[in-house]
Amino acid sequence: MSEIGNRIHFALMALFFVFRDLFLRPEDILGEAGIEPGSYLLDYGCGPGSFTRAASKLAGDEGRIYALDVNSLAVERIERDAAKRGRRNINTIQSDCATGLESESIDVVLLYDVFHDLHNPDSVLEELHRVLKPGGMLFFSDHHLTYDRIVFRLTGSGLFSLSERKNHTTLFVKR
Repeated sequence: MSEIGNRIHFALMALFFVFRDLFLRPEDILGEAGIEPGSYLLDYGCGPGSFTRAASKLAGDEGRIYALDVNSLAVERIERDAAKRGRRNINTIQSDCATGLESESIDVVLLYDVFHDLHNPDSVLEELHRVLKPGGMLFFSDHHLTYDRIVFRLTGSGLFSLSERKNHTTLFVKR
């Protein structure tokens, strides 16, 4: 996709999320994740940052939010937004798989509406497993996949166990 095409696509996606967030507030959805002050969280496939911003508030200054996206426009937008809002607990990562994070350093991973679009989902699941702390939680949502398909893909790897189906997300725990 051309640079102009990428910018238009990203702008339309960001606009869609503004409207989505009016009806499905990220704060309400993240309430299911049990994010506490001091939590270390990875928002994998963060897009324009709706969940990153909400998680930043929940984790507080003593927590750390890592916002990862393959799209440089997403990373740049989150960096600008974090600076404007004075959110010093947000770090960005531009990648299509590797996080660069230390092993077993993350409490919660958000994998919201991106799994269907990953080029190498098995490698991503391995990376998420690597960075999650023992007993760490993976909150998953992807409206492009059926619930049965989600469970099959995540538990079939042997890396995660199904814990609970929430209202907006499905919770998996690191094995």
